[in-house]
Amino acid sequence: VQLVESGGGLVQAGGSLRLSCAASGDTFSIHFVGWYRQAPGTQRELVAQISIIDGSTNYGDSVKGRFTISRDNAKNTMYLQMNSLNPEDTAVYYCNEVTWDGTGYRNYWGQGTPVTVSS
Repeated sequence: VQLVESGGGLVQAGGSLRLSCAASGDTFSIHFVGWYRQAPGTQRELVAQISIIDGSTNYGDSVKGRFTISRDNAKNTMYLQMNSLNPEDTAVYYCNEVTWDGTGYRNYWGQGTPVTVSS
């Protein structure tokens, strides 16, 4: 599985960005897809996730009501619409896929796309 993010950049507080993550390779055994972020000096944290099994979504508390995760199955592309951005959202955003290989889960990561929100 290869994941390529795009859409990051610099935005003013209150603005919006949409991140994209294009997946290639084995996409038949995916169980979860999601976005994580990591700010300098902090641990990587979950932003949003979709269960491919039942379509349910899960959001980090700090982004609920502002960010929306979605996936275009035909294009194998995932999106993160980010609205009402604030400086605390500044981080490198990583695309993640979790697959099942019959014996266990495997995690795949994109290279990350930086998001900077200016005050």
